[in-house]
Amino acid sequence: MGLYNQTMFILVGFTVRPEVEICIFSVMLIIYLLSLFGNLAIVAAILVEKCLQTPMYFFLSSLAFADIGFISCTVPTLLYILATENGAISKTDCIMQLYFYVSFGSAEFILLGIMSVDRYVAISHPLRYSSIITSKMCAWLILLSWVIGFFAFIYPIKLLFNLSFCGPFKINHFFCESSVFLKISCSDTNFFYMVFTFFAGAIILVSFMITFVSYVYIISAIMKISSSSGKKKAFSTCTSHFTAVSMLYGCVIFLYIRPAESVSMDLNKVINVLNSILTPFSNPFLYTLRNKNVQNVIKRTLRIQ
Repeated sequence: MGLYNQTMFILVGFTVRPEVEICIFSVMLIIYLLSLFGNLAIVAAILVEKCLQTPMYFFLSSLAFADIGFISCTVPTLLYILATENGAISKTDCIMQLYFYVSFGSAEFILLGIMSVDRYVAISHPLRYSSIITSKMCAWLILLSWVIGFFAFIYPIKLLFNLSFCGPFKINHFFCESSVFLKISCSDTNFFYMVFTFFAGAIILVSFMITFVSYVYIISAIMKISSSSGKKKAFSTCTSHFTAVSMLYGCVIFLYIRPAESVSMDLNKVINVLNSILTPFSNPFLYTLRNKNVQNVIKRTLRIQ
């Protein structure tokens, strides 16, 4: 019975040579610190500068919070494993890491869907934008994304606490990713898979459909613009969002749409690095830090001439 009451597991991380581990540690630490700095700089700039306190920038600041939470679910654990070669993690910590990972990720999916609608309104109805996307509506949409993200997975995660684990107790990943975590369970996980897939699939599918339909209308509206400079300007306002959406959905499709047996564990880890680390790292640079208004505010805040 002791085996079934197992409460400690081992995260394997990356099985590479020590010198490679040092390189990975250094790169991940730099990425994490830059991600924190970039996203916090965005939030600070929007808070202190009144000209940036508009719905578009509120959406971006909320996305920055989601990115901070999302990358913080995985990188500190990975850095600890690389630095100490100790991947021990309790069952409770593992499950809670998975909960926050899927919650922040879900909030990000919903926010990106909402932001695609925001871009559609800005391009198709520029004169009516402020009356359609009001500050009140913006606040409600942001609240909705966080409520759905953090409440949708409470029941599926609760089911994990009822699972038994009878070995081996090694999780072949650098964080408690759901499919890998369940492989070491000796309980029947079919019901959990069904419930978890329902909620995750619903959030991803709905946000994808909203984004897809929005871009169909955006492209249609842009093609109706007569001047080439107007088209170029309109396309430039969507480039960052489209790049971020493509990266996020591309990783999710590769990880969860393809048959699990067709993807090696090492490749799974690499794609998860792109999804859970590089995407939140790149978002502030794709979106806001390229914006001249934000750059000017940050420079003034840091007193950079």
